[in-house]
Amino acid sequence: MIRSELVQNLAEKNGDLTYGEVERIVDIFFQEITTQLARGGRVELRGFGAFTTRARNARTGRNPRTGEAVSIDAKKVPFFKPGKEIRDRLNAK
Repeated sequence: MIRSELVQNLAEKNGDLTYGEVERIVDIFFQEITTQLARGGRVELRGFGAFTTRARNARTGRNPRTGEAVSIDAKKVPFFKPGKEIRDRLNAK
């Protein structure tokens, strides 16, 4: 599902809200998650999972086209850990 499909589904299920209002809510939701992660924080959605950041060390990589060694800087990357309910639902038999 892509973002526009999410907005469309939410708009259909909430007839009292316009498509534009739902789109704004989704924008604010994603902005708040991004802002919190940029601050080094954690976002936990009970029953769904938790978003955090993890540090990646600097390393030497290779350019796949030329094979030349390239230095890759240390960076933070987003990480998602699913909650128990979502894991159970994905693995239901």
